[in-house]
Amino acid sequence: MHYISSEHLTLERVQQILDKGEKLALSQEAVAAIEKCRHYLDTKMEDIGRPVYGITTGFGSLYNVTIPAEDLSQLQHNLVMSHACGTGEEVRPAIVKLMLLLKAQSLSYGHSGAQLVTVQRLIDMYNNDILPVVYQQGSLGASGDLAPLAHLSLPLIGLGEVRCKGQQVRPSAEVWKEMGWEPIRLQSKEGLALLNGTQFMSAHAVWSLIQAKRLSKWADLIGAMSLEAYDGRIEPFLPLSHQIRPHKGQIATAARFLEVLEGSQLIRRPKEHVQDPYSFRCIPQVHGAAKDNIRYVQSVIENEINAATDNPNVFPDEDMVISAGNFHGEPIAIPMDTMAIALSELASISERRVYLLIHGYRGLPRYLAPNPGLNSGFMIPQYTAASIVSQNKGLCWPASCDSVPSSNGQEDHVSMGANSATKLVRIVDNVETVLAIELMNAAQALEFRRPAQTSPMLEKIHADYRAAVPFLEVDTYLHPLILRSAQFIREKQYL
Repeated sequence: MHYISSEHLTLERVQQILDKGEKLALSQEAVAAIEKCRHYLDTKMEDIGRPVYGITTGFGSLYNVTIPAEDLSQLQHNLVMSHACGTGEEVRPAIVKLMLLLKAQSLSYGHSGAQLVTVQRLIDMYNNDILPVVYQQGSLGASGDLAPLAHLSLPLIGLGEVRCKGQQVRPSAEVWKEMGWEPIRLQSKEGLALLNGTQFMSAHAVWSLIQAKRLSKWADLIGAMSLEAYDGRIEPFLPLSHQIRPHKGQIATAARFLEVLEGSQLIRRPKEHVQDPYSFRCIPQVHGAAKDNIRYVQSVIENEINAATDNPNVFPDEDMVISAGNFHGEPIAIPMDTMAIALSELASISERRVYLLIHGYRGLPRYLAPNPGLNSGFMIPQYTAASIVSQNKGLCWPASCDSVPSSNGQEDHVSMGANSATKLVRIVDNVETVLAIELMNAAQALEFRRPAQTSPMLEKIHADYRAAVPFLEVDTYLHPLILRSAQFIREKQYL
């Protein structure tokens, strides 16, 4: 059980919650903060003498329209309904589950005015694997992730659709009836508390960071296997050069290669060539830059998921309700765009290593085919990798450098961070596929170096991999093998 509280929530802790299938619950601290804020807001409503944005007024450019007290609940209900206009592909369930966790976390600090029953229902959905259907398109990443968070919130009021325990999509009203849950009657400010926020963007970022750290480790392992298969040199990984250019990621990458290659016969044997191409020689610099970026982005995203990001912000102790801009996605949109670039470089340099392995250099047969000519071997997987790398270049265009005004100009600068988020997920998937193709090539090429052995660690990985993807003597249907290779790096972990 994970108790939601003000304790700093780290990326590692989120991953642990997901991997172990932990349930969520509100800590006593969180319950007290939520109830205190709601009580303050209800009391404030009784003697409020001025308009307060989103509480006694309309939304966006309708901020100057005052709403009668008897209509305030309907105002919030209408807000959730009218903003649920997302389109495009469904957001994958793993990210929707993260959205529920992060939204509950954000509302738990007692600065949002949500009812306790509302936050608890979000947790109930998480714990029972009842995931709202959310769509990828619709958020400008500025007034919060309005459209996707509206879809996340529709089931709270008995509307919208959910995917229950990984099964088919069903109307939430049906599932609520089965669970014995009543639709929630939203109180003043609650619709805004649910829809204003960056949980769509930040959930994509958290998911991408978890995958990025995994893929960064695999990029080193696969790159090391490719280095061995290409009969590469060890000198670019020795510490002296990195000590005089002390980037943390570069130093860590070089040290990791020395660790992975410990005990290799191949790396120690004499070389005829005096240096390797950049895609091998500069692995510490390129992989290291990606590591440094991932570390930076993680620090930003951890700040974000430990924040209250809706509007207005309620401060019971100070007796203040402040309309501000914590929902604006710029602080995480730019880092997500830079991480997209960093991860795409892992795929870019990987594809170049694939190209070198199949080119017939350094004693390797062309296209790694035992009988090239009759067999095309690994000719076309390199095409696939090149196509993916090219697609990544287009996806790397920073969404955060764009802005389209909305709400009659009241919301005149937006982050477009939701587009940064969805593009980032596509790039993560693409990087995984390119690395899977490199692993296919590296494992095949390594066999042509027998009987010489690589390191014990790489021999272990190679043997495990061969249980999933065989050595290819003749041409075969490669698509299923690429999928199996991707599954291998998705499921296997090596220290």
